[in-house]
Amino acid sequence: MTNDNIIKGSLAIGIAAILWGLDGVVLTPRLYNLPVEFVVFVLHALPFLVMNIFLYKQYSYLKVFTSKDVVVLLLVALLGGSIGTIAIVKALFLVNFQELSVVVLLQKLQPLFAISLAALLLKEKLTKNFGLWAVVATLAGYTLAFGFHLPNLEADSNSVLAALYAILAAISFGGSTVFGKKALAKYSFKTITFYRYGFASIMMLVWILVLGQINQFQFVTQQNALFFVIISLTTGSGAIFLYYIGLNNVKAIVSTMVELLYPISSVLFDYWINGTILSPVQWASAIVMIAAIINLNRSQSRLTSQLLYQKAMSAMRKKG
Repeated sequence: MTNDNIIKGSLAIGIAAILWGLDGVVLTPRLYNLPVEFVVFVLHALPFLVMNIFLYKQYSYLKVFTSKDVVVLLLVALLGGSIGTIAIVKALFLVNFQELSVVVLLQKLQPLFAISLAALLLKEKLTKNFGLWAVVATLAGYTLAFGFHLPNLEADSNSVLAALYAILAAISFGGSTVFGKKALAKYSFKTITFYRYGFASIMMLVWILVLGQINQFQFVTQQNALFFVIISLTTGSGAIFLYYIGLNNVKAIVSTMVELLYPISSVLFDYWINGTILSPVQWASAIVMIAAIINLNRSQSRLTSQLLYQKAMSAMRKKG
């Protein structure tokens, strides 16, 4: 892995992270006048239509997919496309442009759930200090959202619901990451992204038909249409492709560090665009939570490398 590749990979991930920060605070919240499920459908259908122009050859995989492959890709679409996106969009709409960066920061608990689900579903080993950092990250996430007091379920109902939806999004995206990792063992990121958006578009189309929201197209304003196009081409499929390109060129720990531009950019955009300033307690909580997540990723990455090295040495001994 050359320095040029590391720089290019880090730059790609960094741009993707900033685009996601822009999306969560500036772009998606501007679609609040439309139903959440309809918004999520369009945010998948538009990028998928664009992908069909360049990635139409991906349809050939339908002939070679096993039933297990289809199930895994459907789970990636269901968790990362449908449930995860619905949850985070609902969270962003609920706060009504207040503390949007808090919702985004809570979503950064995703690695905690991804590692936990990987251990549960893929039987990956956990580090000895996983429990400690998991507790620290969770407590920091709580104080980030509610400070050092219990939430008032009546006065702060929207804030409580937004926090819960943000955590549901983190769990869903974490699950999507686990199944995406499983799919990446057989297929390229282009194939996985194509079918994630394709399957999610079909799922959301069925859902809005059931809800009777298909007529919402008539209520889409020119501003809505503009934001749909911008999101689809940049923070949607564009950012995901940049992210996967970056992952192919950098180590996991480098990716983890560069991804910090996501919450950092969210806080800055929330301040520049909406005038929101985090309290000292929220700043401290955000720093502690992110530090805990970094340590979780670093420890898990180190353990994975050690296990791979041990397997390689064991295989060499058997050949010898």
